[in-house]
Amino acid sequence: RPMAERVLVIGGGGREHALAWKLAQSPQVKHVFVAPGNAGTADHGKISNSAVPVTDHAALAQFCRDQDIRLVVVGPEVPLAAGIVDDLTAAGIRCFGPTAKAAQLESSKSFSKAFLDRHEIPTARWKAFTDPKAACAFINSANFPALVVKASGLAAGKGVIVASTKEEACKAVSEIMQDKSFGTAGETVVVEELLEGEEISCLCFSDGVTIAPMPPAQDHKRLMDRDEGPNTGGMGAYSPAPQISKDLLQKIRDTVLQKTVDGMRKEGVPYVGVLYAGLMLTKDGPKVLEFNCRFGDPECQVILPLLRSDLYEVMQAVISRRLASSMPVWHEDSAAVTVVMASEGYPGAYPKGLEITGLSKAKQLGLEVFHAGTALKDGRVVTSGGRVLTVTAIREDLPAALREANLGVAAIHFQGATFRKDIGYRAIAFLRQSRGLTYKNSGVDIEAGNTLVQKIKPLAAATSRSGCNAELGGFAGLFDLKAAGYRDPILVSGTDGVGTKLKIAQECQKHDTIGQDLVALCVNALLAQGAEPLFFLDYFACGKLDVEVAQAVIAGIADACRKAGCALLGGETAEMPGMYPAGEYDLAGFAVGAVERGQMLPQLDRITEGDVVIGVASSGVHSNGYSLVRKIVEKSSLDFSSPVGVSGDQTLGELLLTPTKIYSKTLLPVLRSGHVKAYAHITGGGLLENIPRVLPESCGVVLDALTWKIPEIFCWLHKEGNLSEEEMARTFNCGLGAVLVVQKEVAQQVLRDIQGHEAAWLVGKVVPLQKGSDSVKVHNLHRALQANRSLSVHSHIQGKIQTGKVKVAVLISGTGTNLEALINSTKKTTSFAQIVLVVSNKAGVEGLRKAERAGIPTRVIEHTRYQSRTEFDSAIDRVLQEFSVELICLAGFMRILSGPFVKKWEGE
Repeated sequence: RPMAERVLVIGGGGREHALAWKLAQSPQVKHVFVAPGNAGTADHGKISNSAVPVTDHAALAQFCRDQDIRLVVVGPEVPLAAGIVDDLTAAGIRCFGPTAKAAQLESSKSFSKAFLDRHEIPTARWKAFTDPKAACAFINSANFPALVVKASGLAAGKGVIVASTKEEACKAVSEIMQDKSFGTAGETVVVEELLEGEEISCLCFSDGVTIAPMPPAQDHKRLMDRDEGPNTGGMGAYSPAPQISKDLLQKIRDTVLQKTVDGMRKEGVPYVGVLYAGLMLTKDGPKVLEFNCRFGDPECQVILPLLRSDLYEVMQAVISRRLASSMPVWHEDSAAVTVVMASEGYPGAYPKGLEITGLSKAKQLGLEVFHAGTALKDGRVVTSGGRVLTVTAIREDLPAALREANLGVAAIHFQGATFRKDIGYRAIAFLRQSRGLTYKNSGVDIEAGNTLVQKIKPLAAATSRSGCNAELGGFAGLFDLKAAGYRDPILVSGTDGVGTKLKIAQECQKHDTIGQDLVALCVNALLAQGAEPLFFLDYFACGKLDVEVAQAVIAGIADACRKAGCALLGGETAEMPGMYPAGEYDLAGFAVGAVERGQMLPQLDRITEGDVVIGVASSGVHSNGYSLVRKIVEKSSLDFSSPVGVSGDQTLGELLLTPTKIYSKTLLPVLRSGHVKAYAHITGGGLLENIPRVLPESCGVVLDALTWKIPEIFCWLHKEGNLSEEEMARTFNCGLGAVLVVQKEVAQQVLRDIQGHEAAWLVGKVVPLQKGSDSVKVHNLHRALQANRSLSVHSHIQGKIQTGKVKVAVLISGTGTNLEALINSTKKTTSFAQIVLVVSNKAGVEGLRKAERAGIPTRVIEHTRYQSRTEFDSAIDRVLQEFSVELICLAGFMRILSGPFVKKWEGE
């Protein structure tokens, strides 16, 4: 259907503003008129007010025909009772709401009580009277507390007196019937049993046959906090009401709502519209207090924001009697709270015309403000009624929604504003107490923890080795050193975390390799003592356990343990609500290894001047310096999702998450050969601080950075961060994950042994140390970082081709004489450009053949096949992106390019 429909909402309160607001969200609705409306519905986007006389049904029908109104929605009860739906429907206008006869469920208390009894729908015991004396006699003699006195007719939601004594109840009867405090509405009174329990509102859509329940709500009738003060039309509401379990809601749906709709249909008065049941949850089950034949006010302001479906579609389905095929869908995981701001003196006499400020501030807080008694005066919003406006917050739970709604109320001001601060207090108390405090409600999900353990058991079992079968679930893990072949072992242990590399993993949502970093950091450190890693324990901490994420992380840990040759013997998963924000977790690892007493490293007494330093390649940044890395990325023009690499098939985040190398299996045989005097793990503190940890005080080392391959990522970090040589060498491994000290005579043989498994180089030598000078000197680091950059960083990290040339696309329309000159110039070695693509808007032109002869890819995009310039341009744009083009050259291209395209490629 086209977006052409016009809708008219009848009424002028907060409920009608909410209805107009929700209807205007429908793509099928072009305009919503509100009659008479208020300041909130005056010229607001699709919504405006209309002065059409609502009580003159003939004039109203004429207005609907003139304006081509496709749907009339009636907010309040008075027009419904007056037969507005009957009259408009007779005039051929689609109108949402019950007929006058069906509306008697609200407009006549005596009708609705008799109806409830006829259909055995549970309600308070009652009797109707037209004689005050008889009513009083009944109050005094009834065998139940007959203390609720109601005017049978419509009294704006205020015609109910709940007395605390029989005398008070008799006084209420004479006020209603003799003093006519509610006018003709009180010609008949209903005297009812006072029910005990929690009051709740259950609403549904009905098309006369099918019902669609709404989330249950609770209204607050009393003026002041803690339900003190006089009765009002309602001072606030919230939804959903947690007191109503799924089962209870089903029971209410079947025994009250469906039974009522079925009963009305059986009596020949189908009920079409919104049916609102006010219920008391008594110890004997839910009982009906009253019916309303329309949305409640303020319940409407908390129920409609929770509706996911299109309200216009739902209402049309109701009128067409096809609700079953168009059932509304609700937001299940949200709660709404609305707080009414009333005039001083309400529900009695109150002033009008007071200016209201702060409305835009409440909007900025992300709240909906629905106007009720407001008007526009000289362009300012002023008060014009008892209930002035309602402030609605939609959040993940009730306490959060109430906090936000109260903040909104605090932002809005008018003189003498009256409002409650405790809307929903009963529900919040109910949630606190009914949870009886289970561990799960406090945020710890033991079930999820158990699920995780079941999922990781097989992963751990796969890491079994001699000395240990890795079975999770015990209180502690065991390891048999004899079975692992040790005679006189020294135990060596180490612990580490992954640092802020975790932040990048969490931001990129890539959790499968971070476990290897954790294991590598711990086991690589054990090697410095010459120890073989035997077993590993991990600690995984989070605010809320996401089983999939934790499983991915621990699968990575288990996999790395296998690579390292150690058993994953156990671990701890700590779910700690409030300690970590959602989606964040932290890791720590603990490794234990062993070395026979005579084989420990470093052998400080053997290290002398002239020994050779062997460097073993790192895979990249490993796990240190990431706080600096993140700062550099933040300042650069790239982000973690930017494509890098020659083919652009890797993102910067993936490159930075390259896992730390595990050296235990590859280097252990070399370390045990007796030729290695020391091994240093290059971790936090970089080359400068880790090598001295394995040297005698009298020795230092000199390294030459031109002797090993520095990964491009370091060149990029150096350039982007504008880092000094010192900073690079003190923070990063600069391409060396481990360093070995060996005697010169065996250096070549050891190097060959290592190169069987890892890239490695002779990178420097041991020198005597002068007092007060640095124990590690790195020569040529700046040059090496620069030299490497020309070929690669260009390349790798900025997504350019190896040669560092700019990728150009040439757009042509004909013979391509310009193109030929461009091709010839780019063939020269001095050219900074490479033509990677030629695009023509005409097929079969000579220019295309010239490009093909030069081996350049071509594409034809014919402008005649596109409806508009922008569509043609976006087709070109897609091809340019496919070839990662950086510069566009128009060479005799005979089309005008559109604004958006030129803007997108500005400067290029």
